[in-house]
Amino acid sequence: MDFAFNPDQQLLRDSARGFLDAHCPSTVVRALWDDARGESESMWKDMAQLGWLGLTLPEAVGGSALGMVETAILLEEMGRAAYPGPYLSTVLAATALAEAGSPDQQRRWLGAIAAGAARATVAVLDTDWSWEPAAIATRAVRATGGFTLTGTKRFVPWAHVADVVIVPAQAPEGLSLFLVERAAPGLTLGAIQGIDLGTRWATLTLDAVPVAAEAALGPPAQGEALLQRVLQRGAVGAAAEMLGAARRCLDMSVAYAKVREQFGQPIGAFQAIRHKCAEMLMEVENAHAATYYAAWATDTGAEDAALAASVAKAYVGDAARQVCGEAIQVHGGIGFTWEYDLHLYVKRAKALETMYGDADHHRELIVRRLAS
Repeated sequence: MDFAFNPDQQLLRDSARGFLDAHCPSTVVRALWDDARGESESMWKDMAQLGWLGLTLPEAVGGSALGMVETAILLEEMGRAAYPGPYLSTVLAATALAEAGSPDQQRRWLGAIAAGAARATVAVLDTDWSWEPAAIATRAVRATGGFTLTGTKRFVPWAHVADVVIVPAQAPEGLSLFLVERAAPGLTLGAIQGIDLGTRWATLTLDAVPVAAEAALGPPAQGEALLQRVLQRGAVGAAAEMLGAARRCLDMSVAYAKVREQFGQPIGAFQAIRHKCAEMLMEVENAHAATYYAAWATDTGAEDAALAASVAKAYVGDAARQVCGEAIQVHGGIGFTWEYDLHLYVKRAKALETMYGDADHHRELIVRRLAS
């Protein structure tokens, strides 16, 4: 693949950076920490107008029919801005709906998502905290007209604002995915306070939640394969957002090293700081290559797409932690303060480390795939 963006992708990146710089400065990010929803409705509508919410959806429902590379471009810029909102969770759910949804399901949800009138998410983690589809313990039991779902889902991103949740559950036919509306009877939410105040999670408790047979997403026998593809895209998306956060930390560190003086000269003149910044740059550029190769492989259906996604998630998770840690070292004491913005990006990267599988989980997947 060509790692340079084409003119359209470059325009998308420049447009996204300009929009987020103007509408999502750190003052807005901090203000939304105290908001009950944690996101900006007006920003969400603007993103819909820009075509971001329908980026991967078919043109027939108002989308642009683009792919994971363009999604990664947006997510990198969102990580760079510490954007607080349900973009990645909604894109993952919408892409799964576009891929496996029935005509009725797509008619009901995709147009609304592309227009910014609906949000969605995917609830994967069960009580044993494993990202393995085989570990899902939530049960789907046959009932009159459909199923009842019973189980507990942990760390569901942005569930409190999602209109529909994709819930994987063990059905009689095997692992299946179901569309569950947030207002369904028997479904309760419990807010979770995470390290990153710009991301919201919830615990979902499903107590015999009734769903119609038509709520199943795709054929039951293909539920595990569909969930694997959702997790693959989630890993690439989280890597892109971590990349953006790490790049912002690098940029802030270089800028700070040019103006912060000790012994009568900028600290960037000292070899120790230069070496730190050079190593941070190397990690960011390697993370860029890993992320965009995985996005390209996902779009093209490359044979190593799943492997590339795991490599990206594992590598970028480690790289972002390294870059963010070095950024704090370059900044010294000010890097630890609540008032300084550096911690916005450090905490965003830290929160994303575990989403859709941490580095150890993906290293295990890499070994399995190479050995198979």
